[in-house]
Amino acid sequence: MTNLSSPTKEPFIIEAAMRMIAEAVAPFPKAGLFLLHDEGHVSLFEQLVACILSVRTLDETMIPMARGLFSVARTPAQVAALEPDELLALIRSSAFGETKAANIQAIARRAVEEFGGELPCDMETLLTLPGVGPKCAGLALSIACGQPHIGVDVHVHRIVNRWGYIATKTPEESLLDLKSKLPITLWIDMNRVGMPFGKYICTARHPLCSTCPLFIMCPQIGVADPR
Repeated sequence: MTNLSSPTKEPFIIEAAMRMIAEAVAPFPKAGLFLLHDEGHVSLFEQLVACILSVRTLDETMIPMARGLFSVARTPAQVAALEPDELLALIRSSAFGETKAANIQAIARRAVEEFGGELPCDMETLLTLPGVGPKCAGLALSIACGQPHIGVDVHVHRIVNRWGYIATKTPEESLLDLKSKLPITLWIDMNRVGMPFGKYICTARHPLCSTCPLFIMCPQIGVADPR
């Protein structure tokens, strides 16, 4: 097998790494929530709903499903007014669709009844909503509200550990370590470019080390079968 490890590596500099992966992922599809934002789905409610739909569901399924839902109802008032069966039919292809439909409609109703029809850009409030955890709350707040939060999925967890930037066992541990180490100015960029980099280049199996711009500085921790 071709040797794709290097005995001499340059020092790993996170700012340089983030610039390089941003360029590397430019030809690939954007992460789902960022793509929907670019298409005009910019409200906190839309971003939160899209993130809920994405849980255990691939972007390839979530994106057209979210587009379909938002073409029918995209505000809390509009979603709250849907019949439960109508909402479920729109998102049925998402994993745990029945639970998600109930949670999304409950969130819509709370937005209407408690917040004047628009969710507040407040982490503590979002975490009181059914089906909303720190990952979705942070991603939605960073994209819709411009707040610095980090959303760590399996892709981000994998790449930052391969870089040796942190050493953790779970995405939850990675989130805590990144919050303490990653410069806050890079938090949203980690959400934006980390996922597509891990999905299309630094893949779980057979990562594309031979063409990766980070090869010269990446220690390739845990990489056994690069291409």
